[in-house]
Amino acid sequence: MFSLAVTSHHLWSSCCQQIRCYMATVISGSKTSRLVRERLKLQVEEMRGHFSGFRPGLVVLQVGDRDDSNLYISSKLRAAAEIGIEAKHLRLPNTTTQEEVLQHILSINENPLVHGLIVQLPLDSVTSIDSELITNAVCPEKDVDGLSCINAGKLSRGDLDHCFIPCTPSGCMELIRQTGVSVGGKHAVVIGRSKIVGAPMHDLLLWNHATVTTCHSKTLDLPEQVGRADILVVGAGRAEMVRGEWLKEGVVVIDCGINHIADETKASGKRVVGDVHYASANQRAGFITPVPGGVGPMTVAMLMENTVQSAQHFVMKNQPRK
Repeated sequence: MFSLAVTSHHLWSSCCQQIRCYMATVISGSKTSRLVRERLKLQVEEMRGHFSGFRPGLVVLQVGDRDDSNLYISSKLRAAAEIGIEAKHLRLPNTTTQEEVLQHILSINENPLVHGLIVQLPLDSVTSIDSELITNAVCPEKDVDGLSCINAGKLSRGDLDHCFIPCTPSGCMELIRQTGVSVGGKHAVVIGRSKIVGAPMHDLLLWNHATVTTCHSKTLDLPEQVGRADILVVGAGRAEMVRGEWLKEGVVVIDCGINHIADETKASGKRVVGDVHYASANQRAGFITPVPGGVGPMTVAMLMENTVQSAQHFVMKNQPRK
């Protein structure tokens, strides 16, 4: 009986060594974001202890009344209240003109009680508004979304200590840090080149000493490129596009996608999935973020971190100590 058990054990071990099946470690954005918020809450309390009556101030400017924007804004306001940030929601009607939006932004730029300004995109107006112009009108010192050309330019040049980093890429880096995997010297692949995720993610990985490949809709050999990645960040906006068989074993997979697909088992008739096919990727990756509960919570957390940093810069320059 013992001999049979040992023989079975050797056969099982040999099989595992040949197949090398992985079960990825899940990187929880929900848990990590909670740790970030707890740390920020302590920092805000410390600021208020040093500077009597002071509170970091945040304004979320919205044009129109899109349901999805309202949902995102609600999550930001809740996070701000939890941390101790005084957040205000400025909702403008969908008839607001570009000039009127600019006037509101200029007024907020000059308000010393506001340390962070978010322009909620898309701008849902019946009039023509240049989103790029509006985004760049935000004072760089209050651009906690990190989307103005000033902050984007500093990031692209590697001036990471003097700019606000866009919140989703910043959250992705925090999740990668949680794995304990060093970015330096690794081959990182980013799928997507948007100004909000893909392009700044490339820059952030590059200046943290990874060798970075950016893939996009015109990339011809996507599975081959993905297969080279030690770290893979996906922000393509296509449901379950990246398949598990494309992946190198042990890769760190960060999935920024949020997509809805049909699912008759759900009351809503649909469910949320990422840009990575989770069930197959989970069998080859070393670490992987879930969707939902991965990158999403980190985006809000890093927005709060940028706001607190902006407030810290302000008080160090302007507020007398007790």
